[in-house]
Formats: sequence, C-alpha cells, structure tokens
Amino acid sequence: MTDNLVFYAGKKALEIIREEGLEPDRVSVVAGAAGGPKWLVLRHLDRVLFSDWFKGRKLPLFLIGSSIGAWRFAGQCMADPKTALSEFESAYIHQAYAGKPSPEAVSRESARIQQAFLKNGGAREILDHPFLRLNFMAVRSKGPAASDRRFLLAAVLLAAALGNFVSRSFLKVFFERVLFYDSRNIPPFFHITGFPIHRVPLTPGNLPGALLASGSIPLVMSGVKNLPETPSGIYRDGGVIDYHMNIPLSGESERITLFPHYMERIIPGWLDKKLTWRKPDARNMANVLMMAPSKQFIDRLPYHKIPDRNDFYRFEGKDSLRFAYWNAVAKASQVLADEFMEAVLSGNIRNRVRSWNFK
Repeated sequence: MTDNLVFYAGKKALEIIREEGLEPDRVSVVAGAAGGPKWLVLRHLDRVLFSDWFKGRKLPLFLIGSSIGAWRFAGQCMADPKTALSEFESAYIHQAYAGKPSPEAVSRESARIQQAFLKNGGAREILDHPFLRLNFMAVRSKGPAASDRRFLLAAVLLAAALGNFVSRSFLKVFFERVLFYDSRNIPPFFHITGFPIHRVPLTPGNLPGALLASGSIPLVMSGVKNLPETPSGIYRDGGVIDYHMNIPLSGESERITLFPHYMERIIPGWLDKKLTWRKPDARNMANVLMMAPSKQFIDRLPYHKIPDRNDFYRFEGKDSLRFAYWNAVAKASQVLADEFMEAVLSGNIRNRVRSWNFK
C-alpha cells in the first residue's frame, strides 16, 4: 500500500528529484514544525531518517525547528538517540494534569519531560554530535508581551491576532525572532530577514533553557527568563512567528531541505492557523521536499485524527484512554517510515512527488 505518505516539492527540489531521485547527501537541512502532540504521527519517520537513512553521514546536516520540532531534533542529537527519544516519547505521552493547569504547572511538567531525555550531560552531547547541527527558533517578548499576567497577555495576543490578520509584520510590535544556533557551522538560514532578530550561539549553559523557551506557548506556559549568555528578556514559543518554518531554508544552493510534516498545509505563524489564505512564500519553498501523512492514513487512525492539544480536554479525567490513543498513533507511524524508505531506495519517489502550487 502506497497511499499513506504524500510528497510535495518546490520548483528546484522537484527538478532535482525527478531527474535523480533523492540521496541523503543532497539534503542539507531538515525542518520541523511546532504543533505539540501532532509530532507523534512522525515518530518512526523521524527514527528511520536519522538512524538509517542519514547513518554514516559526513557532511553537516542543519536542523531547524520551533517548539516540538526543536525538541524532536534535540533528541536525535543525543549520543544515544534511540534511548533518548524513547524516554522523551514516554514522558511526553504520559504527561497528565489535575483539572485546568496553571501556566506554572505546565512549565514544570515540560521541564520534567525535557529532563527525562536531556538529563545532566545532554546539552554537551548535542553540541558534540559529529554531523547534526541543532538550530531552533524562539521569540523575545517586547513591552506588555513580556508580562505573564494573564489578562494583560491575553489582551496582547488579541491585539497581535488582529494586527496579524492584516499583516504578519505587525507581530514585530510585540515579538522579536530569536535564532539559537550551533556555532560550529553557520546555517544556511542564518541571515533570514523580515523580523528583528537575535542570533544566539548555543552553549551547554543556555541550551536547556532555550529549548524550554522554544516551546513555551503564551498563556499555556510561563515565559522563560534569565537565560544564560542570552540578551535579557522573556522568551516564548518560536511558533508565534515561525510555526511551520516559512523562511529561506536552503539559501541559494542546489541542496534540498527535507520537511517531515504532520499535515499537507504550511502555516507560517501560530496566529495564521485559521487564516486559510495565508500561505508560505513560494521562493522559500523552492528547495523544500515536504512529506506528510495522507488523508487516507489519518482516516485509519483511532478517532480519524492525529493527536493535538485539545486531547487534554477531550480525555479529561480519562488519561489512560489518551495514553492508549497517542501510543497507537506513534506506533502507526511505522507505516510512514517504511513507505519513505521504499520510495527513496526504489527511486519511485520520482513518480510520487507532486508540485506545490502557491498563489
């Protein structure tokens, strides 16, 4: 069965793949979206990419994500990624809350999940990886957006949403983009523009806090402050600006950016989720190959959907049902891993890849 995974490519990537298929060394960047529990549908696809397909690589491979995308990739960079990711998956699936948790409670639980796989030496392991280069996004809050007072922050987000409805550039009133990067090699997306930006080298001292900040959803979690070796301020979820990585990822090179994604739509920013007309820049997607579970695959999952944060409410008081559902989706993702490997090893990806059409 080959209807579980769909492939979309931008103009340059499409030309390369249709001519020569897809080889690991053609890929220079792997991108990961924010999206909370949605990552579970990619669990085994991630595993086969990094443990099998990229195995033995010599060239640097740049990883870029925000929020859960950053966390997924951090686990892949550990010295023992198989164990780290198994511990991350278990800790993530089994998070549970009594009633409606406070932002402080969610932040504490997120720190526990992070510690389950990062442990004491994980940051150093990540920055010593022989070929993976971890990079990820956060935002630095400005003015009233730096407050954790619920009413004020809610008002800020409402104003940001209203401004964003007109133009994404309005977000710069309240947020600055932050790129945390592995300084061993400058990533091809280092010089991105469009928003005020801080470029901060990752160190063993700032990596754990920066990783937590990258997933600190406003109103859901507390902002992260006092990050070592980082400009002072309150840091929050990178998905506020960079939800699905609508940035020029591969530069002007002939290399490909691989984007294992959980849906067939690219949503530029967190506040764009309901703005169905808000599309990525086709120039940013030119070198991108995106693969995502098909509608047919999703329809065969329990509840005919992939996990999302609303599951905490759907299964309130029934955590064991949510655990079982999330585990089932993670297990089902093995089908996506198998289908990817068949497509690239057989060369059949040449026939399966589709062109993106952005207006």
